[in-house]
Amino acid sequence: MADISDPNINEAYLDVRSDKSETNWLLVDYESDRSDKLTLTATGTGGLDELREHLDDTKASFAYVRIRYSNDKESQREKFILVVWIGPSCKVMRKAKISVHSADVKSVLRVFSIEVPAREKDDLKEEPIVIKLRKAGGASYDGI
Repeated sequence: MADISDPNINEAYLDVRSDKSETNWLLVDYESDRSDKLTLTATGTGGLDELREHLDDTKASFAYVRIRYSNDKESQREKFILVVWIGPSCKVMRKAKISVHSADVKSVLRVFSIEVPAREKDDLKEEPIVIKLRKAGGASYDGI
């Protein structure tokens, strides 16, 4: 079981969800290689591009991101995604625990449209994620 009791995580989660805040992502990492305690390590306003810069190839992490996109000429949508990052050089035991710990993380980072598993930074490019969000959102009048 993961320890996700760090109050900074919930505070950052509420900040990302707030319409009054420009913060649009948060990153949660393990305190150390041997620890199951998760801590907030970063937040930002630069979206997926900025988040990718903070991901470590040797770590497994969780991120929560607000994505704004146009549905058509007249409307904007905001959706939230949960990113489960397993870096290409992440240790085997950490990889093994991440799926079990995901359930604990989802008890705090609870409202999201899709979960995005990422093994490489290119897995977090905005365009393919927006396409998945459109498909998950129901009716599409753009033929996507």
